[in-house]
Amino acid sequence: MKAYERLLNYVKVPTPSDAKSVTHPSSECQKVLAELLAEEMKQMGVTEVRVDDKCYVYGKIPATRGYENKTKLGFIAHMDTVSDFADHAVNPVIHEQYDGEDLPLSESGRVLKKSTFPHLPSLNGRTLITSDGTTVLGADDKAGVAEIMTLAEALLAGEFPHGQISIAFTPDEEIGEGADFFDVEGFGADYAYTADGGPEGEIEFENFNASAATFQITGFNVHPGSSKDTMINAAAVACEIQGMLPEAESPRNTEGYEGFYHLTSLRGDVAEATAEYIIRDHDAQRFAEREENLHHIADTLNQKYGEGTVKLAIREQYRNMEEKIRPCYHLIENAQEAVRRAGMTPKVVPIRGGTDGARLSYMGLPCPNLGTGGYAFHGPYEHITVEGMDRAVEILKEIVKLYAE
Repeated sequence: MKAYERLLNYVKVPTPSDAKSVTHPSSECQKVLAELLAEEMKQMGVTEVRVDDKCYVYGKIPATRGYENKTKLGFIAHMDTVSDFADHAVNPVIHEQYDGEDLPLSESGRVLKKSTFPHLPSLNGRTLITSDGTTVLGADDKAGVAEIMTLAEALLAGEFPHGQISIAFTPDEEIGEGADFFDVEGFGADYAYTADGGPEGEIEFENFNASAATFQITGFNVHPGSSKDTMINAAAVACEIQGMLPEAESPRNTEGYEGFYHLTSLRGDVAEATAEYIIRDHDAQRFAEREENLHHIADTLNQKYGEGTVKLAIREQYRNMEEKIRPCYHLIENAQEAVRRAGMTPKVVPIRGGTDGARLSYMGLPCPNLGTGGYAFHGPYEHITVEGMDRAVEILKEIVKLYAE
């Protein structure tokens, strides 16, 4: 079965994770896909298949006889999708011989435009897969799941000799919890790759350092007609916080290795308000300075309005995995060679985000990230090509071959 055919099946199983949940997994629907994948793995002949109580799916493909001492590799993808644009069933649409021009997404009123996505002409002649424009497609990261399953099928068919291969599919990556309960020891790999990136041929081993910051603001609400020097408008203070941050360091105005402050939620009234941010930077020192800046803002406003007006909580989410990948740079060199063997030019790029691999690298499993062939994740314009997925599978195969040589 081709990778895209698996993708078309998987995206029809809804798996949005829920950031407000306190359960693991965060949404029961993820268990449906987990059990489906486990059953498919068993039918293929994958061994030691299990779905644990936290909804992690594991399996192993034993080494070819005589290759038992080769490096034990792992491949990992996540099953969940974002919750935005995921309130009803995904209807994938196939566009054969896409012409690289602006493309209306069914009857949704949305159009995939070259002006917004300038890479579209490079997909001319390919078979493009989108949603109908009313939901995410779910290629993030069901494309990665499909590509790993297609790799597994090839290995079990005996296409070429290989060392032991471990497979895992995780829940809740989109809410930053994908590695929380990962069984590194039971997974049984020396090194791993996540298949959770963008265009095929991209390799990522540098990601943001990341934290979530929450400002809780307590106002003082009195009648506006007699509030001079007494009222503290919590909602206005929240706006003041945003005004104290440099607009040039917002996601809209940054790229590459540039970090940012991102306001993700602002709610409240005169009495109470909450402002939620994510903080990102590749450089550890600049990242620490960003966190310190938020503390400085909180202190400044408390001096202005009174102690306790603003309370700041910062929670670390993940760290830049470069520190853990550099000592085993063969992972990157072999991935680059695999891309070349698959007929492409490798492109090493920084991740403007994070993956399960970032957390796993700090848990003792060095784990860079590979492109899946997808674009415009996390929204209704998400798209991928059949050809890109095929090439991503070829790259996975070549990596396995390199470690078996």
